[in-house]
Amino acid sequence: MSTFKYKKNTLYCEKVNLQKLAEKNNSPFYVYSKQEIITNYKKLAKAFASVNPLICFSVKSNSNLSVLKTLKEQGSGFDIVSGGELFRTQKIKANPQTIVYAGVGKRDDEIEYALKSNILMFNCESINEIRKINFIAKELNKTAKIAVRINPDVDAQTHQYITTGKKTTKFGIAFFELEKKLKELKAMQNINFVGIHIHIGSQITQPSPYKEAITKTLKFISKLQDAGFPIEYFNIGGGYGIRYGKETITPIEKFGSTLVPLLKKSGLKIILEPGRFIVGNAGALITKVLYNKKNLGKNFMITEAGMHNLIRPSLYQAYHEIIPLHTKNKRTKKVDVVGPICESGDFFAKDRKIEAVQEGDYLAILSAGAYGFTMSSRYNSHPFISEIMIDKDQSYIIRKPEKYSDLIKNEVIL
Repeated sequence: MSTFKYKKNTLYCEKVNLQKLAEKNNSPFYVYSKQEIITNYKKLAKAFASVNPLICFSVKSNSNLSVLKTLKEQGSGFDIVSGGELFRTQKIKANPQTIVYAGVGKRDDEIEYALKSNILMFNCESINEIRKINFIAKELNKTAKIAVRINPDVDAQTHQYITTGKKTTKFGIAFFELEKKLKELKAMQNINFVGIHIHIGSQITQPSPYKEAITKTLKFISKLQDAGFPIEYFNIGGGYGIRYGKETITPIEKFGSTLVPLLKKSGLKIILEPGRFIVGNAGALITKVLYNKKNLGKNFMITEAGMHNLIRPSLYQAYHEIIPLHTKNKRTKKVDVVGPICESGDFFAKDRKIEAVQEGDYLAILSAGAYGFTMSSRYNSHPFISEIMIDKDQSYIIRKPEKYSDLIKNEVIL
């Protein structure tokens, strides 16, 4: 996290003192570095520059409008998985011809919305979905561009919940299954089959699974082209890993140098769908310590934030580095860092040695810019928290914190 650094024992994001920011904003809150978002986008674009890819930022990783607008200004397109995410891209006036729509469960109304919005293409996950898109496109007197998501049965060597390219997952269509349906696809009047899509998983730390999947898929694309399908696009997905702790991460430049020769040789238009790589290390969750508690020799640090704000540790047993906003004595203590939620699974760290802090001090839970706020909830009737963007020496509230009244504004008492 290159823009989160200590200066005289106090943590800064860019040029903003996070201790002072925490003291004047309600804890907990998310904070993002605009400069790190831009830097990470440019780094990825440079690594794949020689194939001139369309980079479609994965909206599901961080859907805040200011984050999306920042990326649009850098030239990014968007990878969406719902009508709501399409609505968000429209609010920032994104070019619809830079939007690809993925996801296994697109509803009829969402398909109609996307067709009327003139998006670039759908990434289709099943034959039944393609039939549905063809039917709705015919009703609207439109032709829908599609890419078919292939499941290449490649192990991405990541957590089982975020592995998406194995045959045992719900995603994509097997090569042989698609081959059985080629005649039907060719007969569809309102479908233009122009691309192949793969996405093998998330938090992938080395390029070898991509290389295997791309090599297998390019051979299949050649067969499709020989069969008369005008395949123009190859969407290789996203999933490039970031450093959460001390794990070894292959630099994105190595991903580029490994994969670009294969992609260049194909002569296809390349689409990338990064999310975590761009925003993950650009964000942190800031929270106050409410209580230090000892129970039968075990130490607990109870924070205002909980699994309702950042569920990754509970859901994936994911590691996030945790540091104080103001470091004092460097004395460490083995603790469980836990939240206020009435679940034993509500934790950020277990048996972790971190700096001992006092009640009322603040912590930063790092690398939380991706799948942090977007996966949060109002569990236990906690209102959604605020999001703050840092740009050099300025901070901007880009999502206001909810009030208790917001919790019930759409409810009806019978």
